[in-house]
Amino acid sequence: MKTKVFGSLLLMEALFMLLACCVSAYYCYTEGEKDFWSLLVPALLTAAVGGGLYTYAARCKHITRQVLSRKDSFLVVALVWVIFSVFGMLPFLLYGTTNNLATAYFETMSGFTSTGATALTNIDEQPHGILFWRQLTQWLGGLGIVVFSFALIPIYELKNANMFSAEVTGLSVDKLHPRIGDTARRLLLIYVILTCVCGFFYALGPMNVFDAICHAMTTIATGGFSTHQDSISYWQSPYIEYVCSLFMFVGSVNFSLYYFASTGRTKVFFKNEELQWFTIYVLLALVLFCSLSYACTYMPALRGASNSLPTGLEETFRSSLFHVMSITSSTGYQATHYNYVAWGAPFWMPTLILMFVGACAGSTGGGVKMIRIAVCVKDVVNQFRAMLHPHAVIPLRLSGKVLPPGKLKSALSFMFLYMLLLVMGCTILTSMGWDTDTALGSSLSCLSNIGPGTGHTGPAGTYALMSDAAKLMLSFFMLVGRLEFYTILFLFMPEFWRMK
Repeated sequence: MKTKVFGSLLLMEALFMLLACCVSAYYCYTEGEKDFWSLLVPALLTAAVGGGLYTYAARCKHITRQVLSRKDSFLVVALVWVIFSVFGMLPFLLYGTTNNLATAYFETMSGFTSTGATALTNIDEQPHGILFWRQLTQWLGGLGIVVFSFALIPIYELKNANMFSAEVTGLSVDKLHPRIGDTARRLLLIYVILTCVCGFFYALGPMNVFDAICHAMTTIATGGFSTHQDSISYWQSPYIEYVCSLFMFVGSVNFSLYYFASTGRTKVFFKNEELQWFTIYVLLALVLFCSLSYACTYMPALRGASNSLPTGLEETFRSSLFHVMSITSSTGYQATHYNYVAWGAPFWMPTLILMFVGACAGSTGGGVKMIRIAVCVKDVVNQFRAMLHPHAVIPLRLSGKVLPPGKLKSALSFMFLYMLLLVMGCTILTSMGWDTDTALGSSLSCLSNIGPGTGHTGPAGTYALMSDAAKLMLSFFMLVGRLEFYTILFLFMPEFWRMK
């Protein structure tokens, strides 16, 4: 059964590669670009492997199980992201975007996990087809490979709630629609509509149609890949920065709220406590960064030797808004005056906190998610109340509902795993010779699926100087962060392999 599912998923990847081939064919004809075969050959190879696996599984008489077990579901979700990245990196290698295997894999995993960390220094030199495929990887990964498969592949065996929950941990499918295929199709329709609206507003500004479509895909996916090395700052446009900030917020919201709104239940936006927490959090962060900008402007000792801070009320507000949304949503775009490393030391710790917290659960954003922060904060408050009223029964509530004790334990264990992996990543990178700023920022950025880190991997740098071993380790961090730990870490437990 797993073979049939893998075959179906690879056929879907080949279909999207062929879409990039169509873009390449247009620009090959109009502008003489030469990346068509670099996309077509991997698409055909992926289709051949996928078709072969599907045909083999369909003809095997000894396969009697028609529904994936829980163990198989986690295994499929974990491996499909690795397999997709292996086939997805082939266009970069065949065209010569990079000749390094680890760099190509790092770039592709960064795409599918919607991280946005790049090891490329020649983005502006790439043809349109390659750029479109690079952006498309983030659009696929933003909503989720499995969600796309549920919506597009008409195979009953794929409609598995265990697979859905293993990939999209913030969406409870039983609360959306009893038929998981219908849920996935509606989510995909919402995703497409949001992408089209975002692209429309981009196109009203200085972006051409190609750039507008490409950036709309990575904005809604909160991925951060751009068609230019300078990212959003390429256009030097306040309009683009405001539009981008708005839609990065849109991508940070739990998609179940959009689902309910599409069925007429719009009040969920006002009743959802996580969204309330997230909105207040963004506003407080905006005030903090605006205040820091003005404090450093009038107190040179705070900013050090940096002269890159924005000037003027509107520019300070815009840069702070863009910075907060870019990091909080885990998009990681760069814009005018958006080098928080160059701004000075006072901006570093607040930025790392934004990286850690991230967006809402069930969104395309990364980080530990606002709902876990809210649960932990509420539990701390309840502990103080319990000390004042020892005999009182104080339930933990969120959005007016009492949370079971298991939710708190899950949030606390997730935070522990996050910190443990962060320390491990920082230790490994420092042992490879990287300074603490670079090691901490890179590990945190990849684990939270942000993109830019600190030090050498900050907004003005790339991951190009990292060794192959470091790139592969950070690729693993991206995958673990995107699937929120358990789906991947289950594979390292002996008990998992003893499951039936």
